Amino acid sequence: MAFGQQSGPPATHRQLQDLLELVIAAGHVDLRDARGPLGLTQRQAAGRFTRDEADALIERLQAEADAPDDESAPGPAPGAAASGEVPAVAPRPKSAPGGAVAAARARREAEALRRLREVPDHLLAAELQRRGWAVMEP
Repeated sequence: MAFGQQSGPPATHRQLQDLLELVIAAGHVDLRDARGPLGLTQRQAAGRFTRDEADALIERLQAEADAPDDESAPGPAPGAAASGEVPAVAPRPKSAPGGAVAAARARREAEALRRLREVPDHLLAAELQRRGWAVMEP
């Protein structure tokens, strides 16, 4: 096998779409931007994956996206602290492109909203003020 060549069948277009959506959802601009943090090779950073490589990276990114993030609390929705209500999140339909990505995102948002309801009002108000919002009691 020559240097930089794939060792299997190329990833499908669908796999590459899902992979790019997950990389962007993880906070990267594109695959080249994610090369160092994700440990990608130059070939992979250029978007050339084998099916097995793409599957493995998709599973890894979905597992990281589904894992609870205990280190940082989710940011509250604007205006949610004053009324004590948290708006419902309408998940995207599963038939949309990147349905697995949308489902993972909807699960994360629902979990964040559940945790947000448990935060005391004064802490929510303090966080909103830290972010530059004007907060006053109802």
